[in-house]
Amino acid sequence: MTLSKTLIPLLFGGSLACASSLSVYQDKTFYTYVPTENFIGFAKSITAKCEGSTVALEAMHKCPEEQRLCKVFLDTRQTENQIKTVQSNREMLNKLIALPQPTTVDAQNWIASAKLLGEEQSRLSQEEADLAKAFRMKEQLFNKQAPQKEAKQSQALCQKDFEVTIPYGYVSFSTGYEANIGEGKEITVTQKLSIVNRSGIDINSDTVMFYYRSANPYVRPTHFYPWTVSKYVPRPKRSKKTMRMKKEARSDSMLMMSADMSEEVVAMDVPAPVASYEDAREYKVTNLHLPSTGEPFEMDVLRWKAPLKCEIKAYPYTNVKAFEVCSFKPSYQIDQNQWKVKNGSEVINERATGEYRGERYQIYTKIEDDINIMRLPIVQKERETGIFGGTARKKDGYKLILINKSNKEKTLTVIERMPTSTTDEIKVKLLSIKSKNNQNYKLLENGKIEMKVTLAPQAKKEIEILFEMSYDKDIKINY
Repeated sequence: MTLSKTLIPLLFGGSLACASSLSVYQDKTFYTYVPTENFIGFAKSITAKCEGSTVALEAMHKCPEEQRLCKVFLDTRQTENQIKTVQSNREMLNKLIALPQPTTVDAQNWIASAKLLGEEQSRLSQEEADLAKAFRMKEQLFNKQAPQKEAKQSQALCQKDFEVTIPYGYVSFSTGYEANIGEGKEITVTQKLSIVNRSGIDINSDTVMFYYRSANPYVRPTHFYPWTVSKYVPRPKRSKKTMRMKKEARSDSMLMMSADMSEEVVAMDVPAPVASYEDAREYKVTNLHLPSTGEPFEMDVLRWKAPLKCEIKAYPYTNVKAFEVCSFKPSYQIDQNQWKVKNGSEVINERATGEYRGERYQIYTKIEDDINIMRLPIVQKERETGIFGGTARKKDGYKLILINKSNKEKTLTVIERMPTSTTDEIKVKLLSIKSKNNQNYKLLENGKIEMKVTLAPQAKKEIEILFEMSYDKDIKINY
């Protein structure tokens, strides 16, 4: 299913006077605009074209001070220079202290001088430490926003469409889902788009397209070839000596090949991973200002509502924690299974898991901590029946103890099981499901037992489940 959604226009300050566009694929990004200066940004491994013709790029000796990233870079460099100045002052002070002392010493003046020198040493040391800390913070901030500290520019100013190709990993996007379940009767699903730009280029684009596919997907040429059947001709067996010689020859050739390639490996680019998506989903944004900050920028893509059914479930045979699960019939295809779940303005779960179950989709919203469940085994009993005592009958089972710790009534669906046989030689039957108050249940396929249990506030309920297995006494069973 292909989705193409126009988002609410995002107006964040001025945009370029001429039309500009940004196309973000899974393996690379294309940014097209009409530049007003040669400066591009602090980008790495980029290529550029002017009206389809390749443009040479070079390093800038002086970064334009009016550019945002240049201001961050120059501020970092200024702090680094201040550190060097303080270090130079400390060296001069140490040289002054090391000068020859006079033969006659005025004790009072000597003490005052030593005090002043000590205070100045301490001040310079503290100033250097503060500047070093500030420099590290500024450098980390810059490194988060740009992949390198060298500004790039085009050798000649392009007067028309200037296309910059940005490699994989520097501009990326992902989709996420938020579910607001309210009172559990209706769900509001919001699909979000999260964009991260750390390319070193501040982007202003009139139209942005995001694609869940590669820019240039490879299609392998495929043609028909017949499926043949032929007479089997046994191949001569190879001797161990021949196989060992061929193996050693392959090892030698591989070593020679790796030695020849060792100098080239450093220069090779690591290929971008192939996207796992197979459809043509795409999203459109207009008037987007996307500075290279390295921080995710989020916006809503789509919002829709659907009837919702929430219930508490428990599978004590595998997990004694009860949980809430909410299900609905999706209006649109859901592409990933991690959710942020809210009830009004309250966040219930930041990383809830969802999955398709038939035509419905269900989200596992939260653990029901107010319900305690214990599952205790019952002592096994075995006896032999039949004319000659040839049939073994083994009774087994377990006890469920459910406790509601809250002051509200709780209704939950308990899913349990009993063994199911894989052979006619072993018979399994349910003997009883007992409780103080009669417990309704459904015995479904493959030994599945489903029970609806209602617990009053602060109430406790015990359910005993018994089953019997019969088989020939010479058979050993495992369950």
